[in-house]
Amino acid sequence: MVKLMIDNKAITAKEGESILAAAKSAGIAIPTLCHLEGLNEIGACRVCVVEVKGLDRLVAACNTPVEDGLTILTNSPRVRQARKVNVNLLLSRHDCQCLTCARSGNCALQNLANNLGIVERVYKNETIPADWDASFPLIRDMGKCVQCMRCIQVCDNIQDLHVWDLVNFGSHIDVDVSGNKKIHETDCSLCGQCITHCPVGALTARDDTEKVLDALANPDVITLVQVAPAVRAAWAEALGASREDATPGKMAAALRRIGFDYVFDTDFAADLTIMEEGSEFLERVLHAKEKPRYPMFTSCCPGWVRFIKSQYPDMVDCLSSAKSPQQMFGAVAKSYFAETKNIDPKKLFVVSIMPCVAKKHEAALPTMNSAGAGQDVDIVLTTREFSRLLRSENINIASLKEEVFDDPLGEASGAGIIFGATGGVMEAALRTVYCIITGKKPPSDDAFKGVRGSMHGWKSAAFDVAGTTVKVAVASGLGNTRKLMEAIRAGTAHYDFVEIMACPGGCSGGGGQPIAMGEELAETRGNNLFRLDATAALRYSHENPSVQAVYDKYLEKPLSHKAHHLLHSDHHDWSMPHR
Repeated sequence: MVKLMIDNKAITAKEGESILAAAKSAGIAIPTLCHLEGLNEIGACRVCVVEVKGLDRLVAACNTPVEDGLTILTNSPRVRQARKVNVNLLLSRHDCQCLTCARSGNCALQNLANNLGIVERVYKNETIPADWDASFPLIRDMGKCVQCMRCIQVCDNIQDLHVWDLVNFGSHIDVDVSGNKKIHETDCSLCGQCITHCPVGALTARDDTEKVLDALANPDVITLVQVAPAVRAAWAEALGASREDATPGKMAAALRRIGFDYVFDTDFAADLTIMEEGSEFLERVLHAKEKPRYPMFTSCCPGWVRFIKSQYPDMVDCLSSAKSPQQMFGAVAKSYFAETKNIDPKKLFVVSIMPCVAKKHEAALPTMNSAGAGQDVDIVLTTREFSRLLRSENINIASLKEEVFDDPLGEASGAGIIFGATGGVMEAALRTVYCIITGKKPPSDDAFKGVRGSMHGWKSAAFDVAGTTVKVAVASGLGNTRKLMEAIRAGTAHYDFVEIMACPGGCSGGGGQPIAMGEELAETRGNNLFRLDATAALRYSHENPSVQAVYDKYLEKPLSHKAHHLLHSDHHDWSMPHR
């Protein structure tokens, strides 16, 4: 430990830790822009500069270690002036069209400029526009990029995909797609982690809210909306509502206020996914005559499906053929629901609200259209787009009264709710698989909670199911996933069933979720979903009366011919660039 003075306050800090970390521990805030703790500590933006007594130059607090006896000023006139100059230089390379930027009000650079009292540009603007495929789900605006390198570090070191890189070395350095490729030519998984870690609006998801508003205004269109499990844990964050106040019931009420004709819960389709995927697991693995070389992988995360198709194409057949809950819902809505309500399915406009950017690509795949009425899911909005929609409608969450989701596709179990957290799909599947095999419930409703929460590396577990040992693994984040896949391929890890989520923490930390600068909320949101599961009236997917009704009245049974047609897909029917 070392002793030092920061802003006339005597503190003790760990030897070798940064000035930034030491100041934070002492309750002293130093502004940052490019900094990501443990990942991007390069001092590129020079916003965190501080004054150290005895040194002629200012130093970056993020990568300068503390030393015994240092005296540091974090906000002296010299420091404030330097920060102001550095932020003005950043603004000279930034397209400051804040009024039309998706990050307005939640932009680190905007906050810095406001806090420093910058009200006009000092230096000539030198932004350089660049072409981008506006139809791609991930949008990059080079004119807004501040070269902080956070996207590069997240993609390289967390997701291990290396989509972004520095280009134009010399007097004008930019961040762009690596390898001089167009974005659609890369093996980008569309996880969106670069978006949620960009401090400005240089990276965003394609905005599809206008298409939804057009459908809502069309009297000849019947609008249906489904909301993913992870959305309920984050939908009102950007609106300032507490987690206790932002209930699923108020979310349903808000969607009706926006104007949707039917409001449904994707958790219903999550329960449906468990029925199909769990039955497939029993058929492909536990009841197989020969034990498969590789495990069966879950297939509900489209970012993960893009990853395995580009990085491990020889293992694609190990994916469950079951569609994601989003796509199962779309197929059932435009077939079973339309038939039940005597509605022409071609008049239905199905909207998904998802915590995910990759879902936009998934919904557009022709192989996902099984109901015969155009796209099964017409438009996907991220949670952030949903928040903007609520703002545009001037909806006050505090004034909303609880409402229920519509029938017959609105009922869900706690097992469906936890789909939004890492380990949740596996736990939900094991609950039902155990019941199918043994004909009774497991010793407790939470017998399989050991697979929850794989925030680092991957989590393994083994469970005895009626004398059969089932070995499972759960991983979230594609860097963790690659390590797991390499271990499986090398034969050093052996599993029967594996759940993968592309985003760290699962869908709760998805690339379409609200952005909380300086905070990683996936674990907090995921714990909220497990809390909702614990208090749910139903805890098992196969006990969902709405799911039972779909099979009794329409699908016959899991893995039936009709179920295969509507609820399953061939992953070989579309292509991804290979690494």
